[in-house]
Amino acid sequence: MNSPFEFGSTVSDKTFTNRVKELSRLKSNLTSGVNTIIISPRRWGKSSLVEKVTNEIRLDHKTHRIVIIDLFSINTEEEFLEMYARSVIKASSGKLSEWLDLAKSTFKRLMPKLILNTDLGDISLEFDRAEIIRHKDEILNLPESIASEKGFKFIICIDEFQNIVNYDADHSFEKAMRSYWQRHKNVTYCLYGSKRHMISDIFNDSSRAFYKFGDIILLDKIQRSEWVKFIVSKFKETNKEISELNAEQIAKYAQDHSWYVQQLSHYVWLLTSKEVQEEIVKEAFDQVKYSQQPLFEQTIENLSNTQVNLLKAVYQNEKQLTSTAVMQSFHLGTPNNVRKNIHTLIQADIIDKVGDSYIFMDPVFQNLFAEIA
Repeated sequence: MNSPFEFGSTVSDKTFTNRVKELSRLKSNLTSGVNTIIISPRRWGKSSLVEKVTNEIRLDHKTHRIVIIDLFSINTEEEFLEMYARSVIKASSGKLSEWLDLAKSTFKRLMPKLILNTDLGDISLEFDRAEIIRHKDEILNLPESIASEKGFKFIICIDEFQNIVNYDADHSFEKAMRSYWQRHKNVTYCLYGSKRHMISDIFNDSSRAFYKFGDIILLDKIQRSEWVKFIVSKFKETNKEISELNAEQIAKYAQDHSWYVQQLSHYVWLLTSKEVQEEIVKEAFDQVKYSQQPLFEQTIENLSNTQVNLLKAVYQNEKQLTSTAVMQSFHLGTPNNVRKNIHTLIQADIIDKVGDSYIFMDPVFQNLFAEIA
C-alpha cells in the first residue's frame, strides 16, 4: 500500500489539505482577469496551490489556456524569452501541426527556428540571440496576440519569478515586461517564487516596475487543527490508527510547516503497522532531522563566523542583537555588521523577524542547530 502523504513535489488532490479561502480567491482572480502574486516562505505549498487551481480551471473553463513556467534554471533574458514563447505556443493548441502556423502568423519581425519532435510531441523554438533582444516586444505580447486571434484567454503562471532580477543590473527587462503585460486584456498573470523577500521587494517597492501589478496573497501556515484532521483521516483511509494527540504532536514537531508535516507523517506511517505510538513519532522526527542534516551543515559552511554567531544568538532567543552585552557575548562584531548580517540572513530566508523577536524559518534547522553549529 502506498503512503497517503506526499512531499518533495507538488501534492496531488488526494493529499492537498485546506487552503479553502486561498483556493477560492486565487481561482476567482485568475478567471476574472486579476493578476495575482503569491508570497510565502519556501515549501509552504505555493506551487501545489497553483497546480490545484489551474487544474480546476482547465476542467471548468474551456475558453482558458494555462501556461506554467518555472524559471529555476533560466538565467538570462534570452533564455526567458525563448521559454516564454515556446510555452505559450504549446499551450495554444494540442496539435503539433498548428504550432508552426501560430509561430508564422504571430511573429512579424522575428524569424524563429521551430523544430517539431513528433515522436515526443514536443517543440523546440530557437531565435537569433541579437534579434530576440531587439524585438522582445513580439514575444512579451505573444499571448495577447494569439488570444485575440483565437478568441480565448491565457492564464500564465510563473514560478521562481524572482530570478528576473538577475537578468540585468538596472531592471530594464523588468520594466519592459510590466510595460507590455499591463496592457493585456486577454492574459492574466500569476507570479510566485521560493525567495519570499526577493518576491516581496519586486512587488512592494514603489520604485520597482511591478509595484501594484496585482492582488497579493500572503500565504499563511495551515492551522494545526486542520492538520490534525488531515493526518487522522489519512491514517484511517489506509487502515491504520493515530490518535488526535499524536497527530497534533506531528504538527507541533513540524511547526505546521506544510512540507515537514507531510514528510513526518509519511515517516510515521511507514513505521506503523497498526496503531501509532508516541515513541514512533519521536523516532520518525529523528529520521526527518538527520535526512536534512547534510543540507543544513552545508548552509552553515557557507556562512561567515559572525553570521553563525548571530544564529546562535537567535537560537538563544536574544532580541536586542545590537546591544553591547549580546554583541560581546556572541562575538557579533559592530552594530553595523550585525545589521548587515541580519539583512543577509533574512533575505536568504534563514531567519525572519516576528514582532520584536527573530526566529528560524525552518523548524528542522532550528531543532538541529545546536548539534551542528
